[in-house]
Amino acid sequence: MHKLVDEPIEVIMKQIEEVVKERSASKEEGLSGKDAILEVLGRAADEPKFLRSMADDPHEALKAYYTLTAEEKAALASGDIKKIESWVGKLDERLATWLWCRLSQEKW
Repeated sequence: MHKLVDEPIEVIMKQIEEVVKERSASKEEGLSGKDAILEVLGRAADEPKFLRSMADDPHEALKAYYTLTAEEKAALASGDIKKIESWVGKLDERLATWLWCRLSQEKW
């Protein structure tokens, strides 16, 4: 049988557990401000399911981001690019994905 990876499964599983633990730790610490906004925009760009949930009900999708202020949540929900860029700086095309999707929906 052709071997796809050089590492034994136990080593791979340990590496996966470490990554999951790191991600859980960062979420438990609660990202705030710029970091939380960038996390939301990154997830929307990379995870189609999260992008759909943002399009369907952004306020529900953002509940997990409890450290975001009401103003930050409102800006993300409405796709307010100018306000978001004033907080985090100029967004690249990938991070602006959700905002352009929201603006094209014309849901006000």
